Amino acid sequence: MKKEEAKKRISELRNLVEYHAKRYYDEDSPEISDFEYDMLMLELRNLEKEFPEFQSKESLTQKVGGHVKKGFQEVEHEVPLQSLQDIFNFEELIEFDTRIQKMAKEKDKPTKYVVETKIDGLSAALKYENGVLVQGATRGNGLIGEDVTTNLKTIKTIPHTLKEPLTITVRGEVFISKANFEAMNEERSLNEQPLFANARNAAAGSLRQLDSKITAERPLDIYIFNVQKIEGKEFHSHYEELLFLEKLGFSVNPVKIPCNTIEEAIKAIKQIGNDRESLSFGIDGAVIKVDNLSLREDLGSTAKTPRWAIAYKYPPEKKETILKDIVCQVGRTGVITPMAILEPVSVAGSTISKTTLHNEDFIKEKDLRIGDTVVIQKAGDVIPEIVEVKKEKRTGKEVVFNMPKTCPVCGAEAIREEGEAAIRCMGIECPAKLLRNIIHFVSKEGMDIEGLGENLVEQFIEKGFIQNIADIYTLTFDDIASLKKNGTKFATNLVNAITESKTRPFYKLITALGIRHIGSKTAKTITKHFNTIDKLMNASIEELANLEDVGQIMAQSIYEFFKQAQTIDLIQKLRNANVNMEEEQTGTNDQRFAGSTFVLTGSLENYTREQAGEIIETLGGKVSSSVSKKTTYVLAGEEAGSKLTKASQLGITILTEAQFEEMIK
Repeated sequence: MKKEEAKKRISELRNLVEYHAKRYYDEDSPEISDFEYDMLMLELRNLEKEFPEFQSKESLTQKVGGHVKKGFQEVEHEVPLQSLQDIFNFEELIEFDTRIQKMAKEKDKPTKYVVETKIDGLSAALKYENGVLVQGATRGNGLIGEDVTTNLKTIKTIPHTLKEPLTITVRGEVFISKANFEAMNEERSLNEQPLFANARNAAAGSLRQLDSKITAERPLDIYIFNVQKIEGKEFHSHYEELLFLEKLGFSVNPVKIPCNTIEEAIKAIKQIGNDRESLSFGIDGAVIKVDNLSLREDLGSTAKTPRWAIAYKYPPEKKETILKDIVCQVGRTGVITPMAILEPVSVAGSTISKTTLHNEDFIKEKDLRIGDTVVIQKAGDVIPEIVEVKKEKRTGKEVVFNMPKTCPVCGAEAIREEGEAAIRCMGIECPAKLLRNIIHFVSKEGMDIEGLGENLVEQFIEKGFIQNIADIYTLTFDDIASLKKNGTKFATNLVNAITESKTRPFYKLITALGIRHIGSKTAKTITKHFNTIDKLMNASIEELANLEDVGQIMAQSIYEFFKQAQTIDLIQKLRNANVNMEEEQTGTNDQRFAGSTFVLTGSLENYTREQAGEIIETLGGKVSSSVSKKTTYVLAGEEAGSKLTKASQLGITILTEAQFEEMIK
């Protein structure tokens, strides 16, 4: 490669690795696999070695990636938390050993190694004073990390007090086990939340939460693998340190193999590679460390990496198999997801027989057909994925797959809205959506049935008391009381709350039905115009779209919802239960707030915001959630925030609660 070409390519690679390092380290949201990133870094490292005149201290080959996240306090590491140089073949490992042996011979010191698993997680330092945990920090850029002490204290395997009152700083890897990671993603899939790309980023994102309550909910674990600094004790070998850390009460990396020669180290690396799937945690390589601590000091470090340790990276394993079928699953919000059924194949030690195909676009992009020979890879060594179709192996018998037009669970119409990748079941009585639909129906925003929470709804469904939304209104006193010991008072309160909900305003019912794109604000608009359920159900798309704040997409959604057989069935059941389906006529022509837009902020003494908003709308006004030049009034209660400040800056009239009450007399 010519010098100018090398200069251009080095610049391109630096920009690429900077971008992907930011996605990986700072945003915990990678766009490429670890292997692809490693290959970019390897190419950059080799070019900088070949053309040393283009080397730079700012290159990520010379410094650790990662920055302190906004919201965290900075922590300066007393001992830098360096990264490791990666190698991808045993020839490079032999070269590493040659350098070590040369220094060992000069210093007349013995050479031994310890081979450990390179845990796929987020590095952290724990500082103890007199045996008490006083600080925990992420690696950051190696010199400055983030203070995540509170978050780290939520991890059950981190001792808050050591078995000896030592002042010590240790380094470990925070991770999520394979089983816990799969369970998290399964739960996220059911809730139609974005899946975590891999266990490492799930762990990193969980640890770097500004709210420690979120961290506490995540199944984080840690393995300690190094003593950074210790007072009052000396060690001669790394392996000796690890055994001592276990005695102190730390959870230490369980795979630590002492080796007398580089040949033994290579054998250990191969063994870890063979056993990696039997491990309960994910790894992205093996680490080879010089055991002799005195020799480590002689070898020293570069600005980024120690010279006494190196990381061997395993290549991702890919296997061919047959795509036997494509079936569809329905999530809790009605999204229909295609699933590949595969001829079982062993990939990285796991038997893979199925994997998600995400959506219709993914299938078309890959040109997947039933009967195809496909290539499977485990992303992040956890999630199986189809990465390639072997089109040259097609026989002509392969079948093109089309997404269903009806829900595979309930038979209702399945629709893909413009601008969305997902296809959704439109059936409000679909069993797959039942739990989510009922939770929304009874919520404060919906029918506001106090006491009927998610756990209780789940119990009613499990016992068969509730099979659709309308069954809420057929629950008996005995049904409810049977769920709790001495449940008489509880049952009485819930029966009363259910009965009371039948008289809620009409717009609350429309909100509770969970029509796509329709919230309470839009529900109020449409129920004022179509003041009975029958008028609304018979409205045309054009009539709906002509309403203020109702666009074409909303109108289409409302129209299609009320044309579904399941919706018509549910409305009739609710009608039979005497649920209110009419907008109450106020009998007033008072439109004193017509043309005025109010913004509410802070806590009012005599009204909830919803109550104040209803009064404003009854008198012809509009309620907005944000302050702008179009805002007429800002009604400010106690502890009003930034909206009040913005209103003052824009010169908007600010009302106290007393002034508001004068206006509505």
